[in-house]
Amino acid sequence: MKAARVRRPAVAGTFYPAAAPALARSVDALLAAAGDPPAGPAPAALVVPHAGYVYSGPVAATAYVRLRGTAASIKHVVAFGPVHYVAMNGAAVPAAEAWLTPLGEVAIDSRLRERAIARGAAVNDRPHAPEHALEVQVPFLQRVLGEGFTFLPVAVSELSAQAAADLIGEFLGAAGTLVLVSTDLSHYHDLSTARRLDRRTADAILARDASALSGEDACGFYPLRGLVELARRQNLPLELLDLRTSGDTAGDPERVVGYGAFAVNGL
Repeated sequence: MKAARVRRPAVAGTFYPAAAPALARSVDALLAAAGDPPAGPAPAALVVPHAGYVYSGPVAATAYVRLRGTAASIKHVVAFGPVHYVAMNGAAVPAAEAWLTPLGEVAIDSRLRERAIARGAAVNDRPHAPEHALEVQVPFLQRVLGEGFTFLPVAVSELSAQAAADLIGEFLGAAGTLVLVSTDLSHYHDLSTARRLDRRTADAILARDASALSGEDACGFYPLRGLVELARRQNLPLELLDLRTSGDTAGDPERVVGYGAFAVNGL
C-alpha cells in the first residue's frame, strides 16, 4: 500500500497516547472501568463522544464495552462525525485506502464508500486530515474488534435531518455493520448548567425528537439529528448509556464540555 494513500493520525500524542503499548493500556483500562457488557446482540448504532481520552474516554468506553462478546459479528464500521476545522457542505468520505493509528492500519471499505457516494457523499480527504472526531474512535474499535473489520469515516456538515437520515439509513441494520455517530454535547458552561442542558438534550434524543436538537446542544448535531430521525422513522429505541462532563472526569468545573453515550437497539 502506498504511504500517500494512508491517512496518518492527527491527534496521537495529544488526544490519546502516541506509543502503541501506552495506547493499548489506556483503552483497555477505560473499557475495564466501564464494567461488564449486558447479554444480548450488539447494538445497531452507538453515539460516542470525541474529546481527549482523559476527558471523554470513560464515557466512550461505556458504549464500546457493549461490543464485547459480540465483536466477532461486526465486520464493518461506518462512522459519522462533524468537522471542526475545514468548512464543507454535505457529506465527505476519504479517498485514502487506510487510516493509521499507533495500533496499526484499518482498511477503508471501498464498497461501502461507493454506497455513500451513491447517496450523495463527496470524496474528499481535506475534512478528514486534521479532524479528531472520528480518529479517536479507531483505537477503541481496534482494541474491541481486533483486526478483522473495515472502516468508513463520513464527515457530515450542513445536512438536513432528513438527508442525514437517508444517508445513515443506507448502512443501519446491514448485516455485520455497526454505525457510529460521534458528538460531544454542550460546550463551556459551568458544571451545573451543562448538566441541565445535556439532560434536556438526552431527553430529546431518547424521545427521538430531531427537531429539538441544534448546534448549541451538540457539535455533531448534523449526523446526530440524522440518526435520531432515522430511529423515529423505524421506531427503534434509543438507550442512554452514560451522561457526564469533563467536570466529572478531569476538567475545570467552571468551563466544561458535555459527553453522552447512547445505543440504538432493536434491529
